[in-house]
Amino acid sequence: MSTRHEATPPLSGIRIVEIGHFIAAPFASRILGDLGAEIIKIEPPGGDPVRGWGAQSSGASLWWSVHGRNKRSVVVDLKQPEGIEAVARIIARSDALIENQRPGGLARLGFDRRRLQELRPGLVVAHVSGYGQTGPARDRAAFGVIGEAIGGLRHLTDHPPGTTGLPPPRVGISIGDSIAGLYAVIGVLAGLVRRSALASQGQPDDDICTIDVALTEAVLSLMEGVVTEYGALGLVRQPVGARIASAAPTNAYPSKDGRWVIIAANSDLLFQRLMALIGRGDLAADPALKNNAGRLEHVELIDAAISAWSCTFDAKRLAEVLAGADIPSTLIYSAADIAGDSQFRARGMVREVSDPRHGTLLHPGIVPHFPDSPGTIRSTGPEVGQDTEAVLADIAGYTAAEIEQLQKKGVIA
Repeated sequence: MSTRHEATPPLSGIRIVEIGHFIAAPFASRILGDLGAEIIKIEPPGGDPVRGWGAQSSGASLWWSVHGRNKRSVVVDLKQPEGIEAVARIIARSDALIENQRPGGLARLGFDRRRLQELRPGLVVAHVSGYGQTGPARDRAAFGVIGEAIGGLRHLTDHPPGTTGLPPPRVGISIGDSIAGLYAVIGVLAGLVRRSALASQGQPDDDICTIDVALTEAVLSLMEGVVTEYGALGLVRQPVGARIASAAPTNAYPSKDGRWVIIAANSDLLFQRLMALIGRGDLAADPALKNNAGRLEHVELIDAAISAWSCTFDAKRLAEVLAGADIPSTLIYSAADIAGDSQFRARGMVREVSDPRHGTLLHPGIVPHFPDSPGTIRSTGPEVGQDTEAVLADIAGYTAAEIEQLQKKGVIA
């Protein structure tokens, strides 16, 4: 019988430098770190501002425990030439670089394309910015919420027309930044695969591989047929609240105890099954409701019938009844529901992690799953600069005396 060796994560052996702040680039490097890459996070004195965001415990951000996990923190003052040199020596021994300054910011630090080419031939470089590295808007300031608005998402998450005078709500998380971060991950992986493929063919590619991710474009890319429908028909898709504009019935339905349950019975078979469950055989037999197009025309009637039935049950019982009938459905989860979900727990998507500052914390798990070579949470968000000396010695090749001199000059911390 063969003994299976402990599997290594899929990106083990890859080193990535992050010169990022706030969300998009740090989120990208976190995903890559979860999959086994070594992440060297270059921080200014005082650290990434996100360290102070969100709920606090023991004087520190709980979110940072997740946002900074699987990273090594190196504090370098990039306003000093010695700081630039220290980072250059780290880049020279790395596979990829992710940054999210304004366009040209990296070059202004001294890391233009030519310099990066000299430091590390074949380096994969991902630039994340608001509007991209080119075009008339390239220099405009932007955060994720700007990308969400320009990309079209904020229009669709608005309240349905005429229902309220409140402003368009945001999703509730920094979704624009995270989407851009995921595209940066895809770009970095594509660049690394390309480099490896060429090398395997005896054609090493020494050119810099540049990835240009714009927040606005990352969001727009998810907008399904919104632009195409407008171009062909002049149709501007409108907010629909909890419904799906192209399929019925799908909505959030009320329960007796004031919670909401999502029911998605929008195929012909599921509609028939749901109508039988709620005792509305008349609707199941109605020729006008036999297909999706007809149900969309009569969605108010259908939703009213489902709501009249759903509000006779407490939410948990309602969810049980629907699951028993094999209707796609669920309670709308809060954080408490997520933490207690058996499926999430079974797959390690909610897991207990030991954090030196906070003790045992719940962390979201790793996506995607690699069952045969899983990623791991090797460390939680590091203290500011906790790895500076080790990285400069082990990776950048500084001696102890040189590190001491950098410390005395205030270049590193």
